[in-house]
Amino acid sequence: MAADDHSKHRATATALLPLLGGTANLLTVTHCMTRLRVEVRDPALVRGDGLRALPGVLGVVEDAASRPAAYQIVLGPGTVARVTPELRRLAGTGTAVTAEALAERGAALRAERGARNATPLKLLLRRVAQVFVPLIPALIGCGVIAGLAGLLANLHWAPALVPALTAIAAGFMALIAVFVGHQTAKEFGGTPVLGGAVAAVIVCPGVTHVHAFGHTLSPGQGGVLGALAAALLAVAVEKWCHRRVPESVDVLLTPFLTVLLPGLVTLYGLMYAAGAVSSAIGRCADWLLTGGGAAAGFVLGGLFLPLVMLGLHQALIPIHTTLISEQGHTVLLPVLAMAGAGQVGAALAVYVRLRRNKSLRKIIRSALPAGLLGVGEPLIYGVSLPLGRPFVTACVGGAFGGGFLGLLAQLGDPVGATAIGPSGWALFPLLTGGHGLGRAVAVYGAGLLVGYAAGFLATYFFGFAGHDGERADRQMAEKHRRSEELA
Repeated sequence: MAADDHSKHRATATALLPLLGGTANLLTVTHCMTRLRVEVRDPALVRGDGLRALPGVLGVVEDAASRPAAYQIVLGPGTVARVTPELRRLAGTGTAVTAEALAERGAALRAERGARNATPLKLLLRRVAQVFVPLIPALIGCGVIAGLAGLLANLHWAPALVPALTAIAAGFMALIAVFVGHQTAKEFGGTPVLGGAVAAVIVCPGVTHVHAFGHTLSPGQGGVLGALAAALLAVAVEKWCHRRVPESVDVLLTPFLTVLLPGLVTLYGLMYAAGAVSSAIGRCADWLLTGGGAAAGFVLGGLFLPLVMLGLHQALIPIHTTLISEQGHTVLLPVLAMAGAGQVGAALAVYVRLRRNKSLRKIIRSALPAGLLGVGEPLIYGVSLPLGRPFVTACVGGAFGGGFLGLLAQLGDPVGATAIGPSGWALFPLLTGGHGLGRAVAVYGAGLLVGYAAGFLATYFFGFAGHDGERADRQMAEKHRRSEELA
């Protein structure tokens, strides 16, 4: 990374720290693909307007009602991975919290459970999603390599290299259960390596010698869901042992029981149950598009942008991962990616309609490349959501794109993705289909064009009412003024 880029990211982190209430107010500092995620002691010390006005900040999602209060600051891919360590260094914090912060967080979570608006299921889904988020870079890398291997094989180029690329791409997926077990134990407060050890039973070739309920196990049966359940059980056993086992033998007996008991339950129960659930998810996903067709695609494509806005789209990661491990691809991701196409079309319509709004058009020009590559937050928080109606019409564009892919899937042309993470144009190298890569690329590309066109037309004709353009001028001018003051 160039020195100028390093200085820029350090300056961003320096500007963020006081707006988040200073070092003493930060509990945790983490990040996902596009968002800086922080938890704070006192949300009253956080200056939300200042965060939104800060140059480089594309949007802010506040969850001040949670315990502890959480904030998601959209910085975009690449940038967030460089700003986060700088902020950690300045704040003296990281993904691991201090004992004091951990105690505060636990007390706050207990208080939230007793609150009337507590949603335990929502909290659980977020934690489960955090198990899979760190695995996304490996899924992307291996998916692109698998796509390259398939392309070379179809073109009959470099035949000696294809087996090597295939092995590299398949290696991670063959052991993904181990990584899921490791991350699950880490997220839920256990020893990561013990979670990985228990989950490794699922992919062990020796399971073929285990017989129960009149059936023989096969390596990988149960997939990531079995690994998740096994590691959760291991965490529960480990915590029970730490409470009950004498300290003199804890270092020996606790690991023994933590691996043995969940391992037996995994072999004689979880692998069968999780295998049945994983197969059911695959059948349901196939039926949803081949049976539901355009209607199912329309609903999925239209509802995905609100999930992205709320950060809840990560709850779908376990489903995508299960489909990839079971079938080699997920048929849901290309349909959901149409939401981004609708967003791009809506932004282009705003660009055309508001010709005199130079500040807004500048934002669209800077955010559009990311939108084309499937990163929707810059356009959501910088353009469509502040304007109101264009966000709704962007959802309409996504619905039509999803409906198009759903219709073609029903007609026998389903398109899948071999990895999760990218969408938009970035998804092209990861596509697969029953009629070859070329057909899959053509179908997906046509879906993007439908999403672009529908989002553009819906926004151009229905995305503005009254003096929306004038209001946008005032809003963007005010934001630009605050940016200059903080710069």
